[in-house]
Amino acid sequence: MATKLTINNNGSVKIEGDFEIVDRSGNAYGLDGRDVVSICRCGLSKNKPFCDGSHNGHFEHEAVAFQLPPKKQA
Repeated sequence: MATKLTINNNGSVKIEGDFEIVDRSGNAYGLDGRDVVSICRCGLSKNKPFCDGSHNGHFEHEAVAFQLPPKKQA
């Protein structure tokens, strides 16, 4: 299964599929075989980078897809 990211309204980014999450040094997080995780977008999680639901009632964003402008040419 290809990796799929879903931007949730008022909440996290859900990642599904075949993926690896690493820190800036390249060290992998131990996901214990999970193929679905949610990443915090609000900054309130005590389990960052993973979502723990702390955003409930504290974070508002309606996730509606849109087209990015053309990529800048070098």
